[in-house]
Amino acid sequence: MPNQPISGNDLARFSGPQTFMRLPEAETAEGLDVGFIGIPMDIGTSWRSGTRMGPKQLREQSAMIRPYNIQTGAAPFDALQCADLGDVAINTFSLSESIRIITETYTAYLKCNFIPMTLGGDHTLTLPVLRAVAEKHGPLALVHVDAHADVNDEMFGERETHGTVFRRAYEEKLITPDKVFQIGLRGTGYTADDFTEAAGWGFNQYLAPDLWHKSLTPLATDIKAKIGDQPCYITYDIDSLDPAYAPGTGTPEIGGLTTPQAMELIRGLRGLNIVGCDLVEVSPPYDTSGNTALTGANLMFEMLSILPGVPYR
Repeated sequence: MPNQPISGNDLARFSGPQTFMRLPEAETAEGLDVGFIGIPMDIGTSWRSGTRMGPKQLREQSAMIRPYNIQTGAAPFDALQCADLGDVAINTFSLSESIRIITETYTAYLKCNFIPMTLGGDHTLTLPVLRAVAEKHGPLALVHVDAHADVNDEMFGERETHGTVFRRAYEEKLITPDKVFQIGLRGTGYTADDFTEAAGWGFNQYLAPDLWHKSLTPLATDIKAKIGDQPCYITYDIDSLDPAYAPGTGTPEIGGLTTPQAMELIRGLRGLNIVGCDLVEVSPPYDTSGNTALTGANLMFEMLSILPGVPYR
């Protein structure tokens, strides 16, 4: 029997281990199908800090989640061996050193055949994770849900920050441009081509206003058909949601997605060859209720529920 989250009927949810969904801890990825990894980092942010506390609060709020997805029938813990691998030991005084550490840590973990699910942390972390995942699987399809395209060339002279991730990934050929899907983009910019340059590379972009009042199930179906069986990475920035739903983030933009849309989108991607995913930019100081982290933890569970090999009851 694969590892099971501790039941709230056996041990009260406000007690027990501070792991994702109160799963067992693991020191290595050997024998795992899925490993939850925290990257408590916010030194790549450009506006409000605080995401270094994101992994801890995502784990805390995940204690509320039960193992069976009663809405979809997904039963991930019936078949997948899951555990919490703890946090990456970043250098909190050096962004460049932290990026190196993340890539080396994930490269070592990925000597085992498992799917890393990352708890962020600011969005800078996705670049070093992509470097490790693409080294193992080759160029990746990418589903990127975010208010921001994160395709700046540099920020304050730095080429590796939370706003430059996907330009670097494109330049390094970590991702297949025409199989990159950026969903929920919005807000204000510096120039008219803040988003459109990446569209010229082949990125598929979906602005939030074009998605207002719509189900995202048809979009997910279209994305799935275009990606096919190529190894796919999902990166979910919590600021893709409207700040009414997720105020606890570093760079909020009004007019975003709703939580039902987020759930529709993720559920509609079931069947993709997902080889990794992350949930980033949860900043607890800006939401003392914990609701942003609760939402983020549930979206992590939705992504877990669509991984290859998950049975549906």
